[in-house]
Amino acid sequence: MSEPHQLFDEKTRRKLEQLILSASRVRSGAIKGERRSVKRGTSTEFADYRNYAPGDDLRRLDWNIYARLERPLTKLYEDEEDLAVHLLLDASASMDWPTEGDPDAIKFTFARRLFAGLGYTSLTTNDRLLMTVVGGKGSAPSQLHHFGPARGRAYGVAMLGFVNDLEAGGIADWNDALYSYALRAGRPGLALVITDMFSPTGYIEGFNALLGKGYEVGLIHVLSRDEVEPPITGDLRLVDVETGQPQEVTIDAAMRELYMRRLAAWQDELRFECRRRGMHYIPIVTDSAWEKVILYDLRRLNLIK
Repeated sequence: MSEPHQLFDEKTRRKLEQLILSASRVRSGAIKGERRSVKRGTSTEFADYRNYAPGDDLRRLDWNIYARLERPLTKLYEDEEDLAVHLLLDASASMDWPTEGDPDAIKFTFARRLFAGLGYTSLTTNDRLLMTVVGGKGSAPSQLHHFGPARGRAYGVAMLGFVNDLEAGGIADWNDALYSYALRAGRPGLALVITDMFSPTGYIEGFNALLGKGYEVGLIHVLSRDEVEPPITGDLRLVDVETGQPQEVTIDAAMRELYMRRLAAWQDELRFECRRRGMHYIPIVTDSAWEKVILYDLRRLNLIK
């Protein structure tokens, strides 16, 4: 398993530090961060104090008060506020594909880097970050594993370690997991879900639960190239990597074309369901650069600035 720093290099890290996650359909946060709000005021207009929390910018401490009271307080300003960022990652067995070829093209490797890159961007701008993994090796289908809530660059190393140690396995029940998350995750915000959408129980009810709680939701749909354009032909015995169920099939040119049409129809259905619910749909193939999702695809949707 790779070391935390190998999830992305220093050049990519510097690019991520220049970005900010954005949500147009979520109300402002209760804790201040490093973003512009719609409130009146300027970045030098003092508003209030709050207790210092790990990860806060030390330049915002009021050292005069600290010298008098020995109590660290952070200055707040009128036009700066945080965003609650919720990142959810599919860790089911189907994400650990393909099992051969370029290891960087494995869906789970791609997804973990994207997950970590978005988390790093959020910490850099002092947003309230909660990272959640659905399922995973040895986990129940709707079991949730969390990192956070966290805020500030001081949590960067711990976050990368958390993502680095993740292992895919089992089945993900997205309906149950998202419903549970919506009830318990706290303050709504921008929720980005990274998954291949191979959920036997469906997804509509889960996304509806998030939307009903006031989240702005983006679905990052990750597939490998050989899932989009299967190279195999002949008489085959296919085995579902999550359920273990076998299926005897014969794949010729006509069957391959039918598969690709049905895949396109499935993605069109996902796109339609997302659009009519006011969600963002971002289809991704893992033979592209993972950072392109952040630097281009999410920026095009104004989710990154």
